[in-house]
Amino acid sequence: MQLVSSPPEPVETPVGQLYQRHWLGLLIAIRQHIPSEADAEDILLDVFLAAMEHSALFQISAQRQEAWLRRVAYNKCMDYHRRGIRRPAQSLHDDVAERLVDEKTLTPEQSLLHQEELTQLQEHLGSLSREQQEVLRLRFADELPCAQIAARMRKSEGAIRTMLSRTLNLLRGIYKQRREEGNCYE
Repeated sequence: MQLVSSPPEPVETPVGQLYQRHWLGLLIAIRQHIPSEADAEDILLDVFLAAMEHSALFQISAQRQEAWLRRVAYNKCMDYHRRGIRRPAQSLHDDVAERLVDEKTLTPEQSLLHQEELTQLQEHLGSLSREQQEVLRLRFADELPCAQIAARMRKSEGAIRTMLSRTLNLLRGIYKQRREEGNCYE
């Protein structure tokens, strides 16, 4: 397990000070439940976003603050696993690797259908806004966690997660509609 090599720069806000005191311990605790370093870092940021929204947290003792942070971290880890059970995550690379087709073994009809699928996918992606395309590229091609995408695009992590979810749902809807119209992609 490789952790961040050095702590972040100190920040003189209450949340920044709280982060400085607890980030490493929380990250280690989260990594005990979450195998992916990127997902663990996303959860760590979610914990501190929750802390920012919970103003009463800064009026309790340091011991109770730590207990609260650990409970939120644990709950977010469990939420992560629940989402994984309902919608098992697949690596984009695994999915692509399974679907890659050796063009030499395709019949002319299969090759034409495959090319048509690629063309339609490009059209669907082209119909998205530049911002939606960029979020998809950063998340799936560059494999960046939502926190890093948010920093690059100067948006909140929640906004990025929402945009990513809505964009994927939009694409699913397009494919579902096409399938129902009889233009099956499989």
